[in-house]
Amino acid sequence: MTQVQIDQMCVDDTYSLERAIARMDEGRRGIVLVIDAGRRLVGTITDGDVRRAILAKTKMDTPVRDLLLRKAGTEFERPITAPEGTDPQVCFQLIQSHRVTHLPLIDDQGRPVGLVTQEDFLPHAAAGLQAFVMAGGAGARLMPLTQDMPKPMLPIGDRPLMEILISRLREAGIRRVNVSLNYKADQISNHFGDGARFGVDLSYVTEDRPLGTAGALGLVETPKDTVLVINGDILTHVDFGAMVSFHREHRADLTMALRQYDVEVRYGVVECSGARIEALREKPVFNLFVNAGIYLLEPIVYQYIPNGTRFDMTDLVQKVMDAGCNVCGFPIREYWLDIGQRQDYDLAQQYAADGSVSK
Repeated sequence: MTQVQIDQMCVDDTYSLERAIARMDEGRRGIVLVIDAGRRLVGTITDGDVRRAILAKTKMDTPVRDLLLRKAGTEFERPITAPEGTDPQVCFQLIQSHRVTHLPLIDDQGRPVGLVTQEDFLPHAAAGLQAFVMAGGAGARLMPLTQDMPKPMLPIGDRPLMEILISRLREAGIRRVNVSLNYKADQISNHFGDGARFGVDLSYVTEDRPLGTAGALGLVETPKDTVLVINGDILTHVDFGAMVSFHREHRADLTMALRQYDVEVRYGVVECSGARIEALREKPVFNLFVNAGIYLLEPIVYQYIPNGTRFDMTDLVQKVMDAGCNVCGFPIREYWLDIGQRQDYDLAQQYAADGSVSK
């Protein structure tokens, strides 16, 4: 990595969160390096830090220094670094022992001159995962479009919806994909076959009746490793590797992807204590997180999935939480669209027309 590339990853602590995210996306390394006036490294902001800031509903104009202050008193108060010229194997040991994904290299003045990442030594975080695509739904809300065609086969531009999703999984390094089928199953299996034409190894799980958004998971053997579960009607540019890293960093048993969703109340909202009015807010907007239909499951979760019974992912998440397992939320900040209704499908076609789907 050149010094110019390192400089392009640097920000000072007055940068807003929004500007830091833009710099992070330009660098495509999932990190920005925070430097002082002498270019000395004073901290780092990672993709995980950004996601946690979103979960905390941090405003986009918040300065980076505020995010660094949140690390005070933790093991990450000061960035984990290594001197330039450090042996690569030592760098890897530091990454492993400190459970970090990035290791800045600094000169004798404390200035960043290089960056070593976990992916320099290990495959992409999502590589080797098995995915499970839920594609058995009838798409009733999209009738009459789905009268003769299952929703995953609806064309988005010049490709079926599920073909775009499969390509996203393949680009993330995911090769093993299970697909649950029910409604007009043959159209899907005939198009995709064994998946070889699309660069993946496809297997099918056929439901003899609709089993909900999680029931099909009970028809397969308990996996040995983490599984990515995704609804078959989603268009997204989410970084699956970042989601896996976040999941592992938080040692989650189940991680649910979340999307921010604003709800505007068209009336003045009144808060009362008994008969007394305590507050009045005119047409407030509530910022919420909604289920984005993408999950990471550890094998331990499968014991809570019934065999051959209708069961939804929301039921599973609640069961897992009730059992005391660690359930985390991963906020999506990338492109995401759930094609559940006709207006969503029309919007997807607009994105396809301007090239956004293929970016």
